[in-house]
Parts: sequence; structure tokens; C-alpha cells
Amino acid sequence: MDVFEAIRSRRSIRRYAGRPVEEDAIGQVLEAARLAPSANNHQEWRFIIVRESEARMRLSIAAKGQGFVGEAPVVIACCAVESQHVMTCGQFAYAIDLAIAVDHMTIAAAALGLGTCWVGAFYEDKVREVLGIPGDVRVVALLTLGYPAEKPSPRPRKNLKDIVCREKWSQ
Repeated sequence: MDVFEAIRSRRSIRRYAGRPVEEDAIGQVLEAARLAPSANNHQEWRFIIVRESEARMRLSIAAKGQGFVGEAPVVIACCAVESQHVMTCGQFAYAIDLAIAVDHMTIAAAALGLGTCWVGAFYEDKVREVLGIPGDVRVVALLTLGYPAEKPSPRPRKNLKDIVCREKWSQ
């Protein structure tokens, strides 16, 4: 699958087949994250792979009771070990760097026939407690991973003419 096909086919999956995800596939998804760019090449990310059922269930509670988080065969906690670096543009680097890495993982997963759901609705302190994450580490996202048991329709997207300006800001 080429990259544009993977991007077009990617969906937020909330129902997963009972099939386990192979270690090789998880490794390829993580390799995509490892290759992602980061500010000053700091690579301040850490990824916690959670396969154990009880931990996934506890994560689903920490994720505001979203049951699919516990039902996914794999949950990846995406963390930043450095959260104070502010780029010249005024943005915290960790949030952007992790967003790029997570996006790389979602596209790689789609190319492998796997589904993901990028979860941002969670209580960080509760996720830290479940996974033993130190207080100075930020949990930026949870990513569910598994073989899809659903095929959602594409969500509506705005036209390029509605989101692109040329040379300067315009409405």
C-alpha cells in the first residue's frame, strides 16, 4: 500500500477483532514512530506497549470509561520525557513531536491492515498510576491498535479551497 492509500484508508477504529497483533507488526508501527522528526532531534518520546488485559481495562476507565480502549488487543501509551522545551515559535515541542510520531504510527498501522484510535480523552494522573509513569513524564496520547472489526465510512472533509490560502491570510 502506498502512503496516500494508507492515509485515505485510515479510520478511527473502536471495534476490534479478537485476533492478536503480531510482535512484528507492533515493531513496524513503533519503527514508524522512531523515524518521525522531532524538534532539535530530541526524540523525547517513550512508548509503553500494553497487552495485558487487566491493565487495558484499567486504562479504559482512565480514558473516561471508553470501553473500546480495554477491548483493543494493544494500547500504546505515548509519553514525553521532556516537556519544558519551547520552540522559537512559542509552542511546546513535546506535544507537536508526539503528534507527528503518533500520526506516523496510525499511517503505518493502516498500511499493515491494522486499525487505530488516537485517544486524547483520558485522565493523565490515572494513566500514570496504571502504568507506573513518573510525575515528570507527560502522557500525550493513548493509541489503540488491533485488527478492525468494523469499517467506518470516511468522515466529511473540507475542500482544499476552504482551508488553503496562497501567499497571505485570506478568508
